[in-house]
Amino acid sequence: MQQKVLNIHQQILEAKSNEQKLLAILLDPDKIEWEKLDDLLLKINKSPATHIFVGGSIVKATILEDLITQLKQKTNLPVVIFPGDPSQISPQADAILFLSLLSGRNPDYLIEYQVQAAPILKKTNLEVISTGYILIESGNETAVARVSKTKPLNRENLDLVLATAQAGEMLGNKLMYLEAGSGAKNAVPLKMIQLVAQNIRIPVIVGGGITDLQGIQDAYNAGADLVVIGTAFENNSHFFEVAANQKITRND
Repeated sequence: MQQKVLNIHQQILEAKSNEQKLLAILLDPDKIEWEKLDDLLLKINKSPATHIFVGGSIVKATILEDLITQLKQKTNLPVVIFPGDPSQISPQADAILFLSLLSGRNPDYLIEYQVQAAPILKKTNLEVISTGYILIESGNETAVARVSKTKPLNRENLDLVLATAQAGEMLGNKLMYLEAGSGAKNAVPLKMIQLVAQNIRIPVIVGGGITDLQGIQDAYNAGADLVVIGTAFENNSHFFEVAANQKITRND
């Protein structure tokens, strides 16, 4: 259904320049109810989503391939891999977020997995988007903290989070992802989003702990350029239907 999407990063930059807010639905292949997949994809097509992110902490490669194939056949949205490790690479997708877990000091997630992934990515046509990934304390232990064996940054230590984001930008990251984690009790603080967005030039992605449309709007108003919805949509595929006539916009 969808042809290859070119230069997703450039599209995100243009959206930021035009103050157009973006929305990604994150699908974890291990949590998909396959018998309900067609219905799920229909709801995604009717949603305000601009991108589909695919990935999880632990994903079987065959399941990843099958899901991306279905997404490419039955949606018109760019499919971007949001990998937990180098095994989660599929040439079927349009792009991959080449993540570096800047908030942690586990070398596997800072550089080792990237080294392992590089030769694999070189054999694909995937658009590789260097992305700084910052895990923020959310009130409970999330899967990414458990699997990566790293501690999230204190949600009250705004200066440290900002310095981490700025360091990532100086290292050449093209996007900065502030993550509370899947199933987070609390979303990334709005004052943190605002501080980071006002003090780096690259687009800011925010995800984790956002449970309703107001949470999406609040993140946008604080400065997020792209918001990611995962658990809330997994738990309720009718998430967007309750506000079918509402628009998610930027409030200045």
